[in-house]
Parts: sequence; structure tokens; C-alpha cells
Amino acid sequence: MASRKAISTEVKLRLFSDSAGHCQNPDCLQSLYPAEMGGDKHIAEMAHVIPHGEKGPRHGERPQGEFETDSFENLILLCPKCHTIIDKAPEGYSRSTLIDWKNKHLIVLAQSQGIKTYEERNQVRKAIASVMAENKEIWKEYAPVDGASFDYNPESEAAATWENRMQGVILPNHFRIEAIIKKNQCHMSNNEQEVFARYQEHVRGLSARHICNVAGEAIRYPEAMDGIFT
Repeated sequence: MASRKAISTEVKLRLFSDSAGHCQNPDCLQSLYPAEMGGDKHIAEMAHVIPHGEKGPRHGERPQGEFETDSFENLILLCPKCHTIIDKAPEGYSRSTLIDWKNKHLIVLAQSQGIKTYEERNQVRKAIASVMAENKEIWKEYAPVDGASFDYNPESEAAATWENRMQGVILPNHFRIEAIIKKNQCHMSNNEQEVFARYQEHVRGLSARHICNVAGEAIRYPEAMDGIFT
């Protein structure tokens, strides 16, 4: 049987980034940060397309030769219900089907959320402005030391509120902003492309800390994002 090891932080971050905070089953697309749970934690589960060893769902589709079971390519991010479904009835969810879900996920999600390519820059700005404003107000109100430091008492009520807002509102908002901008990069200047790249690194850092529990700070939010598409 193939040896098990911890899935790397890099793979976890890539999975969450590519999911944009939603189940990757195109017939589900449930938010992985459900509001009814207060937004203080995600419900995402990393499902293996091909299992470890010679038993388990879709084991007969294991490729020949060396194969990394815990690689990004062999994992899909799902809600608990969909994870159970694909493993309980693997005959209806082949390897090619699950990989196709991943490859088309952002397109399907964008369509379901009304995310599209706009004809003019000001339309893109309008689409992201309210979401950016919500994040900024939450950041100003709750972030420790004005967002510059994460050295705070994790047992305090303020820390719990901040974590709740980060996981339940800020990160999902960031994922939506990223999705909208990616669909409209045709309207961006070279400078804006660079600003967006720094913004994506900022979001990856936040995800590392608040999803994967990796110590350390994200790079600072690039202030130039406040004027993007204006």
C-alpha cells in the first residue's frame, strides 16, 4: 500500500485558491464557508480522485508507473456531502469526470455568480467596488493593530471575532474579487497586472494563515488595489 504523508501546505493553498471557496462539484457549488455556521470555519474536504493502495473508490483507474496520490492533480475540494457521494458511488464519478470538474470549476462558478467579461473598465470597477469596501471596513474595525501585526491574544473575544470575519467574509470576498479580475484582465494595464499579482500573493498569505494554520504574516495589501480599474 502506498505510504501516507501529510498533504503539503502548497497543495492545500492551490486547492483552496482554485476552488474560490466553493465545492467543485458543478451541480453543487456550495460555499465552503456556510453562513449558518457563523463563518468561523470552513467545511471543505480534500477528496482523492485515485485512492491510496489497491482498494477504494476508482482504484482501478490508477495510472501505470510512478503516481503521487497526494498531489494537487489527484485531489479535489468538495463539501462533505459531495465527498461522501463520489466515494459511495464511484461508478458514477470516474477519474475523468472529477478532473473535468476541477478544470471547468472557475468557469462554471463564474457563470453561476454572474461573473463575466465586461465591455468597459468602469463596469469591472463597479463589480468589485462594494466587495472591496466591505473588506476594508471589516479590516479597519477588527484587524489587530490596524492589520499590521498578528501578535494578539488568540483566546480573546476580539481575536475570535476577527477570525470569524476573516474566514466567513474577507477570504470569500477576496476569492470573488480574484475571479472577477481574472475574467477581465484584458482591460488591465501593465502596472495593474503587477498590482494584481501582489494582491494575489497577499491573499495566498492570508489563506496560508487562516486556512492552513501556517504561522507568519501575509505580505501587506497593495494600496494600489484601491484604485484598480478607475
